[in-house]
Amino acid sequence: MKIPKSPFYPKNFPEMPKIKGIKMAVAKAGIRSSDKNDILIMEFTQDTSVAGVFTTSYAASSNIEHCRKILHFGKARVLIVNSGNANVANGSAGYKAVEEIVNLCTDLFQCKGEEVYFSSTGVIGKPLPLDKMKIAIERAAKNLSVNLWEDAAISIMTTDTYHKMVTRKTEIDGVEVTINGICKGSGMIAPNMATMLSYVVTDANISARLLQQMLDEYVPISFNSITVEGDTSTSDTLLIFATGCADNEQVDSFDDPKFSNFKSILKEMLIEMAHLIVKDGEGASKFITITVKGTSSVLSAKQLALSVANSPLVKTAIAGGDANWGRIVMALGKAEIKFDKNKIAIKIGNVQIVENGELSIKYAEHLVTEHMKGSNIEIEVDLSDGQSKATVWTCDLTHGFITINSKYLT
Repeated sequence: MKIPKSPFYPKNFPEMPKIKGIKMAVAKAGIRSSDKNDILIMEFTQDTSVAGVFTTSYAASSNIEHCRKILHFGKARVLIVNSGNANVANGSAGYKAVEEIVNLCTDLFQCKGEEVYFSSTGVIGKPLPLDKMKIAIERAAKNLSVNLWEDAAISIMTTDTYHKMVTRKTEIDGVEVTINGICKGSGMIAPNMATMLSYVVTDANISARLLQQMLDEYVPISFNSITVEGDTSTSDTLLIFATGCADNEQVDSFDDPKFSNFKSILKEMLIEMAHLIVKDGEGASKFITITVKGTSSVLSAKQLALSVANSPLVKTAIAGGDANWGRIVMALGKAEIKFDKNKIAIKIGNVQIVENGELSIKYAEHLVTEHMKGSNIEIEVDLSDGQSKATVWTCDLTHGFITINSKYLT
């Protein structure tokens, strides 16, 4: 199936620098297609710290169960990722696949099983082709390189129309450190921690405990604030690795002022990666920012914003350039959050449409219509019931989404 490029296809991809303490390789196992690299290996130096966040789906993959089980050890030597097959709903064969791939990696890389992380993404309900994968992994393990970031990002793609990479440099107490990130995701995106995989690697010396604390702080405002169609994947994974090769003195306190720049940069990167996923949403033509403010809590603001973001009626109206604000009111009302309907205020593209629960006398329809023609749509809701707010990001729902998902297996 040929999928048209997203209108947000990047004009330029970032130059990804080398990071000390990591080697990579990609390979073709022929999991779904013989012409695509579908295996990624990352090998990390001894004592690399790791933290992660995974899907909350009760139908999570065997891979997720393995990664959750070993995360508390806080160390990583190997990451294996395959695309084309999610290793979900495979019964005992799914667990066997994880066990065999992990055992193979412990032999190839002379490490422990609790240091091997394994992600799978793709079709649900088909057994992994273990023999093909083992051959590909063994072959790739002999050809590790220090800088294959673009190949790595491409190898984990499924229905993505472009590979997703971000990079930053910053300092910790005067020592320069680098952070690189790759991710994939286009459909089945409503992370609750789509099919979403994200991997961040830094050469900074940071403890696993602090890495986890940062993810717990920043995931709610990045990956957990995006949605394409409201379906949480069985495979959502975000892992961050710190090789420690930058030789800064280890940071172990979230409030250490020496660490403030790194925290800001990481938060910025995670939000950027989340945006890249939404902009590549299956069939998407518009990137939509929805902010709900004036609520009693951030949680209620987010629930209201997601109700709007996940509404097929709102998303299809936006796809057609139709400023149907009544659908926004509907979506707010079904969110199961109490508010005073007579206080609702709505702006689209910074144009006031609704005030005090009814059409505003300031409404300039031609300005909203012009805004709706663009590719970046902004919606703001004010409920005048508190000081909290939340922002989520989504995309429109077009015929392209139906085309992709009605032929995914065929």
